[in-house]
Amino acid sequence: MALPRLSRAFQYSVLALAVTASASGTASAADRELLNSSYDIARELFAEINPKFQAWWEEEHDETVEVSQSHDGSSAQARAILQGLRADVVTFNQVTDVQVLADAGLVAEDWKEAFDNNASPYYSTTAFLVREGNPKNIESWDDLAGEDVQIVFPNPKTSGNGRYTYLAAWGAADKRFDGDEDKIRDYMKTFLGNVEVFDTGGRGATTSFIEREIGDVLISFESEVNNIRGEYGSDDYDVVVPPVSILAEFPVAVVDTNAERNDNVDLAHGYLDYLYREDTQRLLANFNYRVNNDVVVEEFADQFPETELLKVEDVFGGWDEAMETHFESGALLDQLQRR
Repeated sequence: MALPRLSRAFQYSVLALAVTASASGTASAADRELLNSSYDIARELFAEINPKFQAWWEEEHDETVEVSQSHDGSSAQARAILQGLRADVVTFNQVTDVQVLADAGLVAEDWKEAFDNNASPYYSTTAFLVREGNPKNIESWDDLAGEDVQIVFPNPKTSGNGRYTYLAAWGAADKRFDGDEDKIRDYMKTFLGNVEVFDTGGRGATTSFIEREIGDVLISFESEVNNIRGEYGSDDYDVVVPPVSILAEFPVAVVDTNAERNDNVDLAHGYLDYLYREDTQRLLANFNYRVNNDVVVEEFADQFPETELLKVEDVFGGWDEAMETHFESGALLDQLQRR
């Protein structure tokens, strides 16, 4: 007899308890323990990666390892580390959340050069999840400014996922209006005005759209919306990748201060190197993340629609400038949301 589908939020609470119990129950049996601090929609991904890494490390080094996870919004995870969370590695979804750790001396200044592709073993873009049949005919960012369109995405103030969405919308408008800032601002006011709910993170936004049935479109990472569609039913939802979006890098780094204190420097580097292996890149692609490994890219070419990926550096002058101009208190995001 088929079991009823549990709510996703309930599933994650059970998973979190299981992970905690597993870590506490087996850490003493393992030779070493590693803590990975990651963004809030990466739970299932690392639940697949970690056992494979553990088996590989034991085979290569004759040493057992327990990998534990800490999940929350990327920025919240960075703050937790600043406040004492002893994570050995970070696998985040925004460069600034790693950089704040580097600025605090916890991560090496040259962390972007420590691993390939600017220390981003995989990447994604921003896409739309719409309800069956796409009743509002949402195909591009332009359509999200329609009078009867209700949008759900996480708050750019608290979520890297949300910041990518905001910047993708701005970048697409910048391209459409050829840099005319008055027109860009008018579009963004309407776009933001169509947001039904600003959850603090990507997981909360998913719950609002799926469980609470709020909104016509959920905006999130392409990987996430495809995974949601796969979980909740391809007959109930459609995925739309707009013709213009933004390059969303997923940066990784060793938290040197913690890894040294935990005697895990080699283990931490080995864990992040493992994300670049061809078999791991294939696993990442199966989770709908885009990768740079040429063999895997060719294998999954039909899975990822072509889209123009705007770079934060090219459109906004880099993350520091984007944060100051758009997301600080009183900056453009706040100005555009004033009624």
